Amino acid sequence: MEEFSVDDPTQLLEAASEFANYPGVQNDASAKEFLHRFPLPVILNALQTKADVPGLETTLVALLESIFKTRYGASLIPQYMPFIQVGLTADSQNVKSLACKTVTCLLESLNGDAVSARLITDNNIYPLLLDCLINGNEQVATLSMEAIKTIAGSPATIDIVFPANTNEATHLGKLASKCSSLGRIRVLALIVKLFSVSPHVASVISKSNLLGLFEAEINSNDTLATLNVMELLYELSEIQHGREFLSTSTLLQLLSSIISDKSMESILRSRAMMISGRLLSKENYMFADESSVNTVVSAIDRILSSSETPDTDEFESALEALGQIGSSMQGAQLLLSSSPPAARHVVYAAFERQGRGKQLAALHALANISGETRSENSIILTSDAEESLRRLIYETAAKSSKLTPSGLFLSVFQQDPETRLAGYRVLTGLVARPWCLMEICSKQEIINTVTDAVTETTKLGMEARYNCCKSIHTAFIMSSKLSSDPALAGIAAKLHEAVRLGPYLARKHHEAQPTVVTADRF
Repeated sequence: MEEFSVDDPTQLLEAASEFANYPGVQNDASAKEFLHRFPLPVILNALQTKADVPGLETTLVALLESIFKTRYGASLIPQYMPFIQVGLTADSQNVKSLACKTVTCLLESLNGDAVSARLITDNNIYPLLLDCLINGNEQVATLSMEAIKTIAGSPATIDIVFPANTNEATHLGKLASKCSSLGRIRVLALIVKLFSVSPHVASVISKSNLLGLFEAEINSNDTLATLNVMELLYELSEIQHGREFLSTSTLLQLLSSIISDKSMESILRSRAMMISGRLLSKENYMFADESSVNTVVSAIDRILSSSETPDTDEFESALEALGQIGSSMQGAQLLLSSSPPAARHVVYAAFERQGRGKQLAALHALANISGETRSENSIILTSDAEESLRRLIYETAAKSSKLTPSGLFLSVFQQDPETRLAGYRVLTGLVARPWCLMEICSKQEIINTVTDAVTETTKLGMEARYNCCKSIHTAFIMSSKLSSDPALAGIAAKLHEAVRLGPYLARKHHEAQPTVVTADRF
């Protein structure tokens, strides 16, 4: 081994920089070779005592991260638990970050077994991670969350994160009650992260009444804190395990009260509607209490019916929320069967051109209500709901310059590509209704659009056009009245050919291909 002077870390700094900046992934052999030259105690000692050397701390932190990511390096971590303790309490945020990452490496290498539980408990690691969460900078807080998430993900260590005694200082509910506003938000952000670990962890969180922390924060008079919590709830509503439990909680009632409260900031009402829509989407509608659903729909309906026109973002959020709710059969039937039907706002906005953003939101919402996202056997609703949908579209057409639904559909296809894409989605769902199929077949321009391979140039546009064409073709074949009509034979052939060619590269007119001709020879 080369002689190394602790008093002069230059040699270590150069070697560490080379190792940390290696362009590939370091392996066990390279980690062993480096630690043979510079033993781990020497590196840790230099990190603690030579932090004033320019660039040394940053370089050694990067070095140790690389080493501990190898299997060999991770196997050494249990021998250096005091280093992790010191690192988690260090003044340096870089060192704290390293310590948090090292905990994660340790747990991943041990696969969450009983040894990892003992190491975390005996060395008081979890309380130190919580302190990093509350008091560290943003990077440290994020890394501590990842480490805690790893602890919660193992049956051997989950009880560390969720102690049975609610009076434990490390209980998240107890911790949140003693934190600053920023600390509470970070605890709530951690809970959101934990929901994504597994259904079991989500169930433990729910049974621990930790969702009540969100409700308490929303009920505060701090607008910024409320908005932060709403953003976390929006994030939580994207997690399947989270949606299921949120849908059954009293949060829906709380969200509906925010939607109805005109004194609330518009951005808060918009977020409340978006979250409610996600919680009541087709995957989660069944979990929700019926009265909560009705309350939310009524609150959104009042927003859209208000004589005081809501701002654009709020209006679009309301339409999108109705579309989310309408993606399930039960939700669509509720929106179409209420008196007056809440779905009227969606239909009117879809075809009245109240602004491009509003029309797009409404068209996508109408596509959901019409069943574009539902399975084939759940597209058609109850007779009352179906009649309500038909009546709304015909009434909207009669009040417009287009006069007929087919005129409305064609007007959508005559707009920009993004609007056409939304229009394809609407017809893909609606065409399962005989009245809609008749309207489509009565307008040759619509058939020309959905069968024309050169109409769309983007992948999403091509796929949406093709799906629409395929749905129309299927509905046409299933209609004995139309499929047997000789006058519609041309339409049938056109649909069949377009479906046969598929969504991509189905162009009849190809660009001229260059030809190579041999030179004339004398």
